[in-house]
Amino acid sequence: MGGDGLFVTGVAGSFYTRLFPFKTLHFVHSSYNLHWLSQVPDGIESNKGNIYVASTSPPSVVKAYYEQYERDFVNFLKYRSKELVDGGCMILTILGKKNEDRFSKGACYLLEPMGRALRELVVEGSIEEEKEYTFNIPAYYPSAREVMYIVDKEGSFTIDILKTCELHIDDFDENMAQYVRAFTEPLLVSHFGDNEILMDQVFHKCREIYVNFMTKEKTTFTNVIVSLIKRN
Repeated sequence: MGGDGLFVTGVAGSFYTRLFPFKTLHFVHSSYNLHWLSQVPDGIESNKGNIYVASTSPPSVVKAYYEQYERDFVNFLKYRSKELVDGGCMILTILGKKNEDRFSKGACYLLEPMGRALRELVVEGSIEEEKEYTFNIPAYYPSAREVMYIVDKEGSFTIDILKTCELHIDDFDENMAQYVRAFTEPLLVSHFGDNEILMDQVFHKCREIYVNFMTKEKTTFTNVIVSLIKRN
């Protein structure tokens, strides 16, 4: 076949570091990855009873999560700008929140059942209270306004399109606990230890919470979608 080819490759490493050679990429796409942080923020000891930025999290915790997100997103933009050719394009889809919201309602629906399950296991004596207090998910769900601010601050890209769209789910099904298990179990194992029985207990309780409580609520997930052009 004539013309330019399409080359696909996989590389090991964090997308908050350098991954590809200098000026070799023409297009970058990231979907539902950039809400993950490189680490749990420092200084969130007051987030007891929560495992993420929740409605009851103190302002200092919200600030620490945002500042960690800003550092990570700046690094992502900086390294991708080195890898993209001048005028290269990047499209990002990020699980986020409405601009006016203090926390992500989508994150609440995904993570609150696991938080409840861990608290129940503390009461039952299966988990030490201090271990539960110090467990936090390294994820932040930004608003479109926050994404715009960080892109402008970092300075390597021009925003072509920035918008939000909402995904409405009328109800959860009982398989939601398995979905959450797929992306949270490695974090739980790292913190609480490689105990298969305990993991089964956590997600059995998660399933009960989804079935008995969360399925009665309508769910809205907010996606932040941004198209970026690398500056020359």
